[in-house]
Amino acid sequence: MRILVLTLLACVCLQAGDGAGARYVGGTVAAIAANSDGLIRTTDDLFLEYKAKGREMHVEYNKINLIEYGQNVDRRIVMAALVSPLFLLSKKRQHFLSLGYTDGEGRQQAMVFRVDKGKIRALLVSLEARTGLKVQFQDEQARKAGKG
Repeated sequence: MRILVLTLLACVCLQAGDGAGARYVGGTVAAIAANSDGLIRTTDDLFLEYKAKGREMHVEYNKINLIEYGQNVDRRIVMAALVSPLFLLSKKRQHFLSLGYTDGEGRQQAMVFRVDKGKIRALLVSLEARTGLKVQFQDEQARKAGKG
């Protein structure tokens, strides 16, 4: 029951806004330039949508075969050296979503996105609900952040 409520809440959250802000870090999709900022939307029942700088990418949910989430955590050493040693206690977390899918020609493709902190949980829950797949976490820290 709890999962159903979380899934519905995630879908409503992502539908209410314009999607999750994301940067396409890279992958096998040549139609979208690496390091381009855009939006990931899961509002359609048929496909995931990514829009960036006039380009659109649609991936049918039934073609997605991998959802992976991980984090990159960096201590703010440069800030600590320049401003205050207290910055050593703070961390900068980046949230990465990797999607694997088969394209229309049956070839395996992959996309990696850096997703806004405030939208990652809702996006993961929505993708799990729409694809029927479980998110694979890169490590225990990512599992804690992704599950809340």
